[in-house]
Amino acid sequence: MTTLKQRFASESDVVGAWLSIGHPTVAEVTASQGFDFVLVDTEHTPLGLETVENMSRGVDAVEGETETVVRVPSADPVRIKRVLDIGVAGIMVPMVETASDARQVVEATRYPPNGIRGVASGRAAEYGDEFKQYVESADDSITVVVQIETQTGLDNAADIAAVDGVDAVFVGPADLSANLGVFAEWENDRLNEAIDRVVAAGERTDVPVGTFVVDPDDIEMRVDQGFDYLIVGKDTSHLSSANEAVRERYEAAKRGTTSVAED
Repeated sequence: MTTLKQRFASESDVVGAWLSIGHPTVAEVTASQGFDFVLVDTEHTPLGLETVENMSRGVDAVEGETETVVRVPSADPVRIKRVLDIGVAGIMVPMVETASDARQVVEATRYPPNGIRGVASGRAAEYGDEFKQYVESADDSITVVVQIETQTGLDNAADIAAVDGVDAVFVGPADLSANLGVFAEWENDRLNEAIDRVVAAGERTDVPVGTFVVDPDDIEMRVDQGFDYLIVGKDTSHLSSANEAVRERYEAAKRGTTSVAED
């Protein structure tokens, strides 16, 4: 199977789905739709590591090519190694502002002598059955995604993307818009000029740049901006919009029935 790391390096149509509901069924159903990866968010959710592990199992149960990426709360190397020991394909790290920050993230994902990740025989190493093989191959298979969400990160985007071991850059639209003073103004010129700068930085360094789209109507706009990959939709948003749609359809049908009866 082609790994996510390899797909980021060679493909321009990688697509992911955002998960914040902490249940393996949600992960399994989403993975069954053929996404390249699911992003499990642990920065802005109460999800614990046991939940993340079970969600990863849900993705793996589909036996497709979908892989699991986990957004960690910060670049804390202890948190990063515990997430990687679960056996996920990679991590996303928020608020990366400098090349030094990015190098620290990469080091946290790699075993000595290339990094500082502690060695363990958890799920990633099949509980010891593939211990040596996993340790020897992990550095070349783990996907590292760094988020640019601040003015400082924006100013250093090219240097961040150029760090060896960074597989992809991700524009955090909500935080970036807030830090630019145009929160949630998705079509604001200032935000879109910032996006253009990050996309250009990715092009110069040959590193894919992506972002998050909640509203399906915005997909074409973001593709046209030159993003190499997108995370399209969020589980809670899908649930909310689908429930709203069926409720409104039912209410419209009832109004139509009532109108006919009254006539």
